[in-house]
Amino acid sequence: MTAAQASAGSPRRTPPRHLGWIVAAGGVALLPAAPVLSLVATALGGSFAQWPHLIAHVLPDAALQTATLLFGVGLFVSVVGCGTAWLVTAYDFPGRRALEWALLLPLAIPTYVVAYAYLDLLHPVGPAQSAIRALLGYSSPRDFRLPDLRSMTGCVLLLGLVLYPYVYLSVRAVFLTQSAGLIEAARTLGMSRRSAFWRVALPLARPGVALGVSLALMEALNDIGASEFLGVRTLTVSIYTTWVTRSDLGSAAQIALVMLALVTALIALERWARRRQRFATAGHGARRMTPRRLPPLQAALALCFCLLPVLFGFFAPAAHVAVQAAKRVSFAGLSDEIPREILNTVLVSSAATVMVVALGALAAFAARLAPRSGTPAFARIAALGYAMPGTVVVIGLLGPVGALDGLIAAAAQAGFGAQAGVALISTGTALVAAYTIRFLAIGVGGAESGLARIPPSVDGAARTLGQTAAGAYLKVHLPLSKSALAAAALLVFVDCLKELPATLLIRPLNFETLATHLYGEAARGTYEDGAVAALIIVAVGLLPVILLSRVGRARDTPARARPRPMRAAPLGDLEIGPAR
Repeated sequence: MTAAQASAGSPRRTPPRHLGWIVAAGGVALLPAAPVLSLVATALGGSFAQWPHLIAHVLPDAALQTATLLFGVGLFVSVVGCGTAWLVTAYDFPGRRALEWALLLPLAIPTYVVAYAYLDLLHPVGPAQSAIRALLGYSSPRDFRLPDLRSMTGCVLLLGLVLYPYVYLSVRAVFLTQSAGLIEAARTLGMSRRSAFWRVALPLARPGVALGVSLALMEALNDIGASEFLGVRTLTVSIYTTWVTRSDLGSAAQIALVMLALVTALIALERWARRRQRFATAGHGARRMTPRRLPPLQAALALCFCLLPVLFGFFAPAAHVAVQAAKRVSFAGLSDEIPREILNTVLVSSAATVMVVALGALAAFAARLAPRSGTPAFARIAALGYAMPGTVVVIGLLGPVGALDGLIAAAAQAGFGAQAGVALISTGTALVAAYTIRFLAIGVGGAESGLARIPPSVDGAARTLGQTAAGAYLKVHLPLSKSALAAAALLVFVDCLKELPATLLIRPLNFETLATHLYGEAARGTYEDGAVAALIIVAVGLLPVILLSRVGRARDTPARARPRPMRAAPLGDLEIGPAR
């Protein structure tokens, strides 16, 4: 057999379609994978001489406090989030319409701002305890004082008050899409409305509960500021102190690896627990549940239950921050550092936002182009960074960043005879990379949300008219999904603005953001000097809350009264966390 005959007889392997997009999506998936691999290498390369000390004195207590905190926060956000979502969906009472969006307000305020505000408010000589002593006739903190807020209970309550909207938002969306026929069928079988909630509505909402609780727990695990100042030594705080205070990067990486294994186990356990459950919803034409009017006493109780988390989770700390900021400005004027810190914050947050949206759109569109090539798995991997706390991401980045800095320094020395130093860290590029990996899930979820509303026939029509895949995306898909991408960009920008752990660990020298300025003032005990920065963070954080409240009202509008959209909705089904 000749070579020509052999070649003619054997099928010629052709590269898969859209190979460039598949390779690019694989490159995006490497972003969160690279820090994990580097973290393992750093942990294995570190000294294990400290492990007897860590096992005896650090890890058991830190793991126990972390587990206790996660359990308490998970229970709190589940009860408050599911309860408020059911009340504003299934019942009608005075103030319900306002509470639908007001219950989202705690999303605007970071956990560390709430912790600092309440530490100042509830200080033994602070305004709250002083007012209580005046009412009770006491004159000194020695005569009467409230329990110390610096405790596990205080940390659970404060974190829960800030993080419950994750559960409220996802569970309310499920309740709104549930058919009224399901509840009515349960009622005809003799169930009370309360029994229908426990036996029908809540089990069907379990995917929303799981998503909201997992997001809340990821945020609680990522927290440094609130936990540290409230006296709770979590694994995240242990990583930070081991690295920064003891200058032991290897041991910090080993603790981070333990925490990453804990996060992976939690996610696997949650998915294993509902492996055999299947959920289905009625069609889009299903009639939604009509809220039932509550009698006066029950309406007052429902109003109080929904109002208390808003009052203590947003209005009380935000009002205190605003008052302290006004006092600071009236007494000493605006600090000269604030404009520079605003500029630093905007620059790094904007750069990370552009990267997250661009890479998320690339991964999502590649998954749409080649759904059978494994590319959708790349999009899922790219979204895993949200499950990694900022401290883990930063420690994992140090290896790749150090290697790239070495290459840049060698190239600069060979080509120009210049000393480049640690270029990526000193210019803030490493910080932008940490933000990008941490919040890439939002970009992927936003792009997938926008693309899901575009029929597949549009792709074929664009290719028939001679457009390449890139041309079809730029001229067709991007204009149709730009609203969802803009909403994702807003969420990413605000999350970057509020991010504290990654910023503390990998920011350039003498580079302060609003978050690090507030942390520094709180560490020195001068909360009022950081109040202006805290107020700016809270004010900017209100923007995505306003956007989410508009989406919630759009979903609550009856289908017959809602005009048919001519383009993609502002947010659609955008997930705040990793897409599932």
